[in-house]
Amino acid sequence: MNFKKLTRNPLIYVLLIGIMLIVGFSLISSLGGAKQITTEQGLTLLSGDTVTEVTNTDGEQRVDMTLSKAYEGSTDVQFYYVGARADDVITAINSAAPTDGYNDVVPQSSWFDGLLSLMIPILLLGLLFWFLLSGAQGGGSKIMQFGKSKAKLVSKESPTVTFVDVAGSDEAIEEMEEIKDFLKDPTKFQAVGARIPKGVLLYGPPGTGKTLLARAVAGEAGVPFYSISGSDFVEMFVGVGASRVRDLFNQAKESSPAIIFIDEIDAVGRHRGAGMGGGHDEREQTLNQMLVEMDGFDPKVNVIVIAATNRPDILDPALLRPGRFDRQIGVDAPDLKGRKKILEVHGRGKPLADGVDLEVVARKTPGFTGADLANVLNEAALLTARSNAQLIDNRALDEAIDRVIAGPQRRTRVMKDKEKLITAYHEGGHALAAAAMNHTDPVTKITILPRGKALGYTMVLPLDDKYSITRNELQDQLTYAMGGRVAEEIVFHDPTTGASNDIEKATDIARKMVTEYGMTTGVGPVKLGSSSGEVFMGRDMGHGRDFSERVAERIDDQVRQLIEQAHNEAYQVINDNRDVLDKLALELLEKETLDHIELATIFAEVKRLPPRPQWLSSEERPVSQLPPVKVPRRAEPAGVAAQNEAEATEAEASPARQPSSGQARPATA
Repeated sequence: MNFKKLTRNPLIYVLLIGIMLIVGFSLISSLGGAKQITTEQGLTLLSGDTVTEVTNTDGEQRVDMTLSKAYEGSTDVQFYYVGARADDVITAINSAAPTDGYNDVVPQSSWFDGLLSLMIPILLLGLLFWFLLSGAQGGGSKIMQFGKSKAKLVSKESPTVTFVDVAGSDEAIEEMEEIKDFLKDPTKFQAVGARIPKGVLLYGPPGTGKTLLARAVAGEAGVPFYSISGSDFVEMFVGVGASRVRDLFNQAKESSPAIIFIDEIDAVGRHRGAGMGGGHDEREQTLNQMLVEMDGFDPKVNVIVIAATNRPDILDPALLRPGRFDRQIGVDAPDLKGRKKILEVHGRGKPLADGVDLEVVARKTPGFTGADLANVLNEAALLTARSNAQLIDNRALDEAIDRVIAGPQRRTRVMKDKEKLITAYHEGGHALAAAAMNHTDPVTKITILPRGKALGYTMVLPLDDKYSITRNELQDQLTYAMGGRVAEEIVFHDPTTGASNDIEKATDIARKMVTEYGMTTGVGPVKLGSSSGEVFMGRDMGHGRDFSERVAERIDDQVRQLIEQAHNEAYQVINDNRDVLDKLALELLEKETLDHIELATIFAEVKRLPPRPQWLSSEERPVSQLPPVKVPRRAEPAGVAAQNEAEATEAEASPARQPSSGQARPATA
């Protein structure tokens, strides 16, 4: 038990004072009082000749007696009686005929006793409120602090984060440089009539460094930084959120220039009127107050609001209009150059072995966010310490990447020989299908060791970053996903449940090709369905399907055709390369894990799938046979020129590449 924390509770002191008062009154009442005896003993004394004086107290049914001889050490005794024995007691008193007589007393309370009985509870209540109010002056969670802001202040003297600590978001850093310059020297902007944005919204997937970027702006500008989460504004009491918004902005204005950072603003800034049932929503009142505060900023007050969210699509339009969040900056997953910089930042202070090349690690981690890369290096450091090594080597880094992608290795999961054989052919089918396609990325790793929820996985990594994908590449992904299932059908004639995740992914890709990308002739280039994103309750629940049953049937038919075509292509590839599949399965059963060098040797003589026929969206609109123009050297962006410095052999081995958003695509068994 934490006694120091316990003694800070004011209720403890109130309880102690109450106990002391009760004990004190008990002691006072017991001092100097008569000795209490039983009723029988009292009647026995009255029948004797030792009683000199008797007092009968009415209402209390008490008899006090004075004795000529001490009884059990006292000459003053008293006893109580019940109402049924009142006549017997009075008769005994009359028969005793005490020498000093007897008296009947009617009790009357004194003004002091009445005042004391009234003052004790008032005093206790007063002490209770005094402790509560005195304790509420500083604690943010006390009773008087409901309407106070819960923002954490990072002062100028605290350890600062600067742009040096932020990597992989060059465009976002460039945009935030203006915010820093305005906070440090607003006069040059005001001299030319420029109005700095009142608010900056950072949006992007989790782990891309939005919070770190906001702290870096405050660190560079050297101003107070108020950090709060959107959920901290909302309480069960109506009006508390709006009060906290007012208090937060007042604090920031008093310490101007300052930055207010609201993380996960979608918790409070979502669409108004999106609640279920149409009742009053405390979030709406909080959002309304935030809109008023951001509109009411004095242009000369150097307070800037920076907010971060993973879901900008659900924010209220009034929050995003110019004058509030004027600038919206996307913070996406870093490219190859950005990943290398992030690895260099997080690699500071970590002992890396001489053979470790962070650029190679960056190439192995397409689609990774900054948080993922930091986790990779941390996992590698933990693995190194676990093995009692002193330097982080490539083996530890490779294992760390696998752990981040597919989870830790399940060493306790022991598979039977039959299951291991099925897994080897399943993963071999994936790898063989990928190797035989013309528009997919190279297979970099394949293993039959259980990891995470998978019995094994095949890793296909893009060579570099790309931000769009062609129809042929999507079809190759479908064929690659169906490769494991087809291998089971061809070899064992009895497919397993291990392909369930592959079928799910293939169906999702095929449905998007039909309803979002317009890549089928049966449906055409139309967008069907309200959104591919998550359903937002209230706003989307009332939206019905925007296409007919006939169109829905056509969509299902087109999806089935794409899956069936991929199934047939995988069947053709695996049948034509059955000898390669058997060889790959034997190698996997022997070594359990194969890297890209071993796979390149096995796939050296793979028979590739013939090119698909030219696809036309309509037979009535034949496409031109003229090739596209070549990109002039001077028109190449700097990023492309840097990418071209990569190994020419890798570029020739895979002329077409997947987008980084596809990340490492492990196919689970």
